[in-house]
Amino acid sequence: MFGVMSLIVAAWGLPTNAQTQPPAPTSTLSKLETPADALAQDAAEYAKQFSVTIAEATRRLTAQELSVPITDELAEKYRDRLAGIAIEHTPEYRIIVYLVGDQPVREKPFDAGGFNVPIAFRTGARVTRDRVIWAMTWHQRDIRAALPRPPGIGLDPRTGELVIIIGRSDLPGGGVDLKAKLEAIAEVPVQLRILNQTDRNLDIAGGGRVEGVSPVDGKRYICTSAFTVGNGTQTAITTAAHCPDKMDYRDPMRGDLPLEFLGQWGWGYRDVQIHGSTEPLAPAIYSDTAKTRLRPITGQRTRAGTRAGDFVCHRGERTGYSCAVVELTDFAPAGDICGGVCLPTWVTVSGPTCKGGDSGSPVFSGTTAFGILKGGSYRGDGSCAFYFYMSVDYLPVGWSLLRAAPDGTYPAPLSRPTSAP
Repeated sequence: MFGVMSLIVAAWGLPTNAQTQPPAPTSTLSKLETPADALAQDAAEYAKQFSVTIAEATRRLTAQELSVPITDELAEKYRDRLAGIAIEHTPEYRIIVYLVGDQPVREKPFDAGGFNVPIAFRTGARVTRDRVIWAMTWHQRDIRAALPRPPGIGLDPRTGELVIIIGRSDLPGGGVDLKAKLEAIAEVPVQLRILNQTDRNLDIAGGGRVEGVSPVDGKRYICTSAFTVGNGTQTAITTAAHCPDKMDYRDPMRGDLPLEFLGQWGWGYRDVQIHGSTEPLAPAIYSDTAKTRLRPITGQRTRAGTRAGDFVCHRGERTGYSCAVVELTDFAPAGDICGGVCLPTWVTVSGPTCKGGDSGSPVFSGTTAFGILKGGSYRGDGSCAFYFYMSVDYLPVGWSLLRAAPDGTYPAPLSRPTSAP
């Protein structure tokens, strides 16, 4: 089954003769990274973006991973008051917990291996995260009906507001009147964001590289492979559900490897497709633009454990390797690109690096898997506002990520890492 979303995306797909590939690998075998190598690569990108030293970037990314159990514990402890949790990178690195009410909570430090990270509590949020999630779930249809076009909606964890993303042409009667109208519908505070953008699945192109023929127009399209998964009896690779069902894995050195279509899940909160292979698959992904480095996957991050401000990376055939910060962890894309209405389960990551061609690519930090990239939100000039991904929480029942050992080693051949993007 090619699927409804495939019919939508096929019109935007990039044929195989499109210029979508990064520079060719410089060697016949890719370098297998260690977890320390992976951290160093991401830290170099973090250092450039936030103007800190490599040593400081390394400390911060180490703290990002070590702090997950701490913020999970705080989320549970303050659940009745919690509006959200976010990581702040400037003017200093710290974790902020946003709470409703005005009862103060004393700031406390978190020891991340000798690097003290402040945890600050900010009071004054108007409603809890749970209340906004409830509003998105139960009032999404009425919010969509109140606007000329279905908007993107999400939770701002820093304010406890329902974010509604619309274009300027969707402001009849003025923004103040519309804001009040939407608040009356949702029964929670609303934050309007005017971006003049369009949410859509990323084009059929990218990745590591898998190709298939669309039954809609008979053209051959490129898709992205992401993580290796298993079900106890076989291993397989994931990609986006809006890709063609019948695909081959392209290896520039050894030719095509036929893949077996095992299933597709592309409705509401999922966009994932699974393909089996006759050859063993390594729990690794390419982590650089030129595809000369293999990064082992040793763990995964849940959506509940993902914070606004987390620094994550993705690697796609069109844009290569890039990193940015998580913005919203409870987001429903605009339109009907989830086989219908999207649920508020998607995670957004800030632009500007997303283009058609990266759909299905892996989202990760260090050797931890976060999700599978679904689509992007584009401004009127075509620039990327943000992209959004499906958390690996939502892999189909019975399938789970294959993982390397904590030191990054795995007993798999490196000449054909078919799980790589």
